[in-house]
Amino acid sequence: MSDDQSIGVIYVEDDDDVRIGGAQALELAGFAVSGFASVEAADATVRSDKPFIVVCDVRLRGKSGLDWLTDLRRLDQDLPVILITGHGDISMAVQAMRNGAYDFIEKPCSSEQLVSVVRRAVEKRRLTLEVRSLRSALADRQGIEASLLGRSPQIQEVRRLVSTLAATNVDVTIYGETGTGKDVVARCLHNHSGRRRGNYVPVNCGGLPESLVESELFGHEIGAFTGATRQRIGKIEYANGGTLFLDEIESMPLSVQVKLLRSLQDRSIERVGSNKPISVDCRVVAASKTNLLELSEKRVFRADLYYRLGVAFIELPPLRERREDIPLLFEHFALEAARRFERDAPILDDQTTSALLAYSWPGNVRELRNVADRFVLGVLDGKMINKSGLGSSDVSLPRQLENIERSIIEDALRRRQGDVQGTAALLGLPKQTLYDKIKRLSVNVDGIREGSIVRAGS
Repeated sequence: MSDDQSIGVIYVEDDDDVRIGGAQALELAGFAVSGFASVEAADATVRSDKPFIVVCDVRLRGKSGLDWLTDLRRLDQDLPVILITGHGDISMAVQAMRNGAYDFIEKPCSSEQLVSVVRRAVEKRRLTLEVRSLRSALADRQGIEASLLGRSPQIQEVRRLVSTLAATNVDVTIYGETGTGKDVVARCLHNHSGRRRGNYVPVNCGGLPESLVESELFGHEIGAFTGATRQRIGKIEYANGGTLFLDEIESMPLSVQVKLLRSLQDRSIERVGSNKPISVDCRVVAASKTNLLELSEKRVFRADLYYRLGVAFIELPPLRERREDIPLLFEHFALEAARRFERDAPILDDQTTSALLAYSWPGNVRELRNVADRFVLGVLDGKMINKSGLGSSDVSLPRQLENIERSIIEDALRRRQGDVQGTAALLGLPKQTLYDKIKRLSVNVDGIREGSIVRAGS
């Protein structure tokens, strides 16, 4: 039996021979069929909680299939209803489709035709129910879980750390690749802390001209420099009572790092052009794509500032290391996009889901959100799907799973610079099992090693 067969088929036909023959054809195809001679007999079954689709004759001795279609649409407008008649005409077919029928088949129909239409309807129903389940799960999420979505162990650990640290005043450093959600985590720390009523003040340290960094952070007095025609409150002072988020702090000039260190130690600032200290009570959350300790050892980041900031750390996993979260995140972003663009959120099919899981996501969650936007707008160009090796609709499920497995192994090898033993430990596999998979999936270990050497030496 296929996975689709958890969804039953309610088959209503008052001709006993036709009903028995049709039910047998569907059962031989693996479907669970409940046959009834009338709508009235079947009506109680459709009100159960079990998933199903409906195949119904139009002309019946009691209530007609067309009338029942109206009732079923009131019960669930997404329920696939297939109507069958030996007396149909074009106008009846058109009317049935307008009333919401999934498909319309004329008698006599072949077993192959019946099975084909039912199989498509069952697949549509399965996708619809999966989307409903995801949307219900998203709607039920609250607090930190509503902002930091995912079921993976990595994201659960991030949520635990955020929950623990939010209740404190300790400064936090967040590590993560571009697009992993460092700002989202910083906002969570603020929103679930006692400082939530204060300002959340984000500063992109890499986006500020060096000549303006001091003024932006510390503010300035009138006449402090040419063009300073009015007093300015700096970001640190504005964050008093709240949270200061310093994104890309590794790009902050060394000269400004000295002044920032002194401000963090004294919890006071001096505006540019002033000698008067101003007390500031704010939590500092710093974020970096690079390990600040390593940068301090290379003397491109002040070691004393690192140790001042380095009280608590949160490391965000890249999306490729928590692939089980991708469908949930994609559904969440698609729903957000649908509301934003005032469109219906399309149902995610198996081919696209497999492509999402197989793709490496160099842009992480930010890139996933952009793909979800394009998906809702109907302008997803297929490049991402083609890159994952799933560009054609006739790719078998085993081939799709191989592509996903290959992608996971290649990512793990890159993280271990091509070291197979280290990769096996990372993936929780015996070394020989990993060697067998590498051979079966044609993974180019030497190429990955060479690429790692180039990156390390560049």
